[in-house]
Parts: sequence; structure tokens; C-alpha cells
Amino acid sequence: MPVSQTVSDDGKQVSITISDRFDFSIHREFRAAYEGTAGPGARYYIDLSRATYMDSSGLGMLLLLRDFAGGDKADITIANAPPEIYRVLEIANFHQIFKIA
Repeated sequence: MPVSQTVSDDGKQVSITISDRFDFSIHREFRAAYEGTAGPGARYYIDLSRATYMDSSGLGMLLLLRDFAGGDKADITIANAPPEIYRVLEIANFHQIFKIA
């Protein structure tokens, strides 16, 4: 599966791992990974260590997660992006609206 999810016992920490391509082909799976969670007030950790590609639809999905998680107050960390994906995040100025580790 290209999207896997782990939720803490209290439901306040959600980890989502993306494997392979982060593009439109996984939009339903990605949305399903966070839609049933706490939303605002929860911490989201997006692990891209297994991702091999990300395009503008992946960026859009991250923005939809941000809206779901509380917009400007969202607590989202994007972590372990390979260099080519990190560059996409950097070009899109996502470091200004997300924590990138």
C-alpha cells in the first residue's frame, strides 16, 4: 500500500507514511488516512522517506490536510523527504506553512 497510517492511543498524533509516488493516484487513500482522525488539535507527521516522486497534486493533498487540521493553527511535520522531493517542497515555499524536518 502506498499510504499507511498510525494513530496514537489518545488519537492526538497521526503518522502517515507515503511509499512510492505521491500523486493523484493516491488521493483517496491519503484523504482516508486523516479524515477519521481528530483534526484541529492533533499532530500530523508525514513521513516521505519511502516516497520516490511528488507532483503538484501531492502538494495539493498536503494543503487539504492542512485545512482539515486547522489551517494556520495546524501542527503538521513533513519529514524525511528525499532530496528531489525536498526540492519540490522548497520551490513551493512549503517551509513557510509546514514544519519540514
